Amino acid sequence: MTLNPGTIGTLPVESGDVVAAIDEIDGQPHLVIADIARDDAWISVSEAEAASLPEWE
Repeated sequence: MTLNPGTIGTLPVESGDVVAAIDEIDGQPHLVIADIARDDAWISVSEAEAASLPEWE
């Protein structure tokens, strides 16, 4: 993964396929949210800093 992907342009929402997972970056667990239909279209936050599901309600 690219740590600083920068601008990736604009595409219609219908063309995306967004998923989330816990992944290891620099030896630390991170929540990664990515559009797997596009290269370098992702964002991450350390697992400790990520909001839990009950916090989203």
